[in-house]
Amino acid sequence: MTKITLITGASRGLGRNTALSVARRGGDVIVTYHSRSADAQAVVAEVQALGRKAVALQLDTGAVATFPAFAAQLRSALHTTWQRDSFDHLVNNAGHGEFAPFASTTEAQFDGLVNVHLKGVFFLTQALLPLLADGGRIVNFSSGLTRLNYPGFAAYAAMKGAVEVLTGYLAKELGARGIAVNTVAPGAIETDFGGGAVRDNAAMNQHIAQITALGRVGVPDDIGPMVASLLSEDNRWVNAQRIEVSGGQGI
Repeated sequence: MTKITLITGASRGLGRNTALSVARRGGDVIVTYHSRSADAQAVVAEVQALGRKAVALQLDTGAVATFPAFAAQLRSALHTTWQRDSFDHLVNNAGHGEFAPFASTTEAQFDGLVNVHLKGVFFLTQALLPLLADGGRIVNFSSGLTRLNYPGFAAYAAMKGAVEVLTGYLAKELGARGIAVNTVAPGAIETDFGGGAVRDNAAMNQHIAQITALGRVGVPDDIGPMVASLLSEDNRWVNAQRIEVSGGQGI
């Protein structure tokens, strides 16, 4: 049976790359988007061009009250497109960055990160558990910033650190259902994340390349294929792990 992977925040960046990587390995995809409907539909078209099925669903991962309605919409999409009542893989990727020194980080910035990166991941996963197939996979995106400390990312990194702890607990509590749960922690990647700072700031890009063992900054194609591989049966015994994908940044 073809595996179905739901990827949050898949209209661009690492989510988009993960969706395409899953499709290239023979999987079908459900992409969620916050506001970029046209971009999400473009990803659906790209997946379909690879011969796989895909649908796009709107989701605000920071709005917990909407999750029951989203779960119902997902159930309907599964029935309509796949004639199934479950999906196989959940990739919690959606997120945003806040660059602010610790001393000037506002409560609003902090709460926004909590809602999307921690509270959203916690309660969306909870809401979708009845639809997640036994023997399935969950991948939570973290960041290399939980290991390397860069000024300006204290709040963001704190949320990702909490997600890494949550991953271990999910692996423990969902193990009876055969569900493996892991964290993927990308290093600095050239995307539009954080306003495209890593991609567009030449000085920052050069600095990161200099402290990375493989001598360059990462690109989305370094991440999506790795996640798709982690979801496969090739890695069925990998569980409760934090896997950094950074090219050896800061070692």
